[in-house]
Amino acid sequence: MLNRLTAQKKNRGEDQYSPGGRTSSRPDRATIVYAQRCREAYPDVPIVLGGIEASLRRIAHYDYWSDKVRRSILFDAKADLLVFGMGERPIWEVADRMRRGENVSQLRDVRGTAYLVKNDEAKRHEADPATRAADRKTVVLPSYEEVVADKKAFALMSRNFQLETNPGNGRPLLQRHGDRAIYLNPPALPLEDGEGAAGSIAMDELYDLPFVRAPHPMYGGEKIPAFETVKHSIVLMRGCFGGCTFCSITEHEGRVIQNRSKASVLREIRALRRQGDFRGTITDLGGPTANMYSLKCKSEEIESKCRRLSCVHPGVCENLKTDHGPLIELMRSVRAEDGVKHVFIASGVRYDLAELSPEYVSELAAHHVGGQLSVAPEHVSPRVLEKMKKPGIESYERFQNMFACASKDAGKEQYDIPYFISGHPGSTMEDMIELALWLKKNGKRPRQVQDFIPTPMSMAACMYWTGIDPLTMTPVYTATGLREKKLQKALLLYWNPEQWDLAREALREAGRGDLIGRGPQALVPPESRPRGA
Repeated sequence: MLNRLTAQKKNRGEDQYSPGGRTSSRPDRATIVYAQRCREAYPDVPIVLGGIEASLRRIAHYDYWSDKVRRSILFDAKADLLVFGMGERPIWEVADRMRRGENVSQLRDVRGTAYLVKNDEAKRHEADPATRAADRKTVVLPSYEEVVADKKAFALMSRNFQLETNPGNGRPLLQRHGDRAIYLNPPALPLEDGEGAAGSIAMDELYDLPFVRAPHPMYGGEKIPAFETVKHSIVLMRGCFGGCTFCSITEHEGRVIQNRSKASVLREIRALRRQGDFRGTITDLGGPTANMYSLKCKSEEIESKCRRLSCVHPGVCENLKTDHGPLIELMRSVRAEDGVKHVFIASGVRYDLAELSPEYVSELAAHHVGGQLSVAPEHVSPRVLEKMKKPGIESYERFQNMFACASKDAGKEQYDIPYFISGHPGSTMEDMIELALWLKKNGKRPRQVQDFIPTPMSMAACMYWTGIDPLTMTPVYTATGLREKKLQKALLLYWNPEQWDLAREALREAGRGDLIGRGPQALVPPESRPRGA
């Protein structure tokens, strides 16, 4: 659905994942439809759901497109098992145990999987629920019926779910849906770094598999836009410990950073060189975030017991090792590889971490930016940034100055391109005006802005639907009407004549008509009068 519809719930003009960018190439809610068709065609064959759609809809969740709470996707898909997260460990275990003769109904203890239970079993868990983090018992979430009827119960569900995402201490979850329930085992353990220990499943082993790095031949050579974007990029790591409330990376990839070795990365580059269309330019060297490679907690014991949802908010944790040295070494090794002419970093830079490493910023500016660097401060209002779990705008401004100085030292004219979100929970029209004034003061004219879309299971989606911050259980303002969302976005684009009518409407609605005019403090000009009027 996210691939088809915009934040204004209009059809997109292109499907990034279809040949030629054609739209309407797959059904809405594809996982449900495909699973149901498989069940019709092969009634006796077990069906295991996986992928990001299944992962982010594994419990009751708010669905933006229908504007209602939907039940777990496992009920609608009529599958036997659901794998959540990236899935390598559980898929390997499920396949191996079924190969050895176990029935899919016997696979009840695989980490990173969920399945449906009947009423009697649900009652047993409900009779002896978890009461503290260390008891390892099942956390009973508010039922589907409760979260549909009561938004406070939905917020509590979201909060309790988020607290069980650390594989080191996450407990099983149970959520009743009528006379049945979905039972979720704790999250799968992360893959080991590099080559890993003997007998383990490690990052290098995964990336050494013989991927063909090409779309399926059934597409007849037609270009797929999303593939064209990433075909010459290299993934260094997975996971993110940022904890941004609008993002679902943690819910799918996990909070623990899992890294490839330098040798594995260089092997992939050598394989890339053998591709017929590779001309020496690596378009991205990164992952979910550009600069979290090899960053981790100083103690595995502390990490396994930690219940924080972010390692960098409200400030960088004292237990987080922020040394960018391994990443800098890897960047240099990639540049030195035969056949590599340019290595760009297109993944978003986490600037609150980057500002702790002047050497990284210098390396980035000197060798890895093609004129423009993407960073995402998202907003300037402290109260909105707090709801986003993003650092204050001062951190971005410090990084901006560091990057400008490093670019000058490298003899390059380069610019950082900031990304912002409009309509995020907590953001009022006054907050968007504050952002617009900051943009004007700093000479910024963002061309790519994101109108907030609530993605399933994210904390920001919970705020959008309930009007409650699930971490504090306190009220939070949210622009839920499409018109107000459009007005907030227009303020981000105040400099664009196509947005002036909407921006003027937003300013008048907020009582800021003083910002309509032709003076230096004005955001938009007044309406033009017809000649002779």
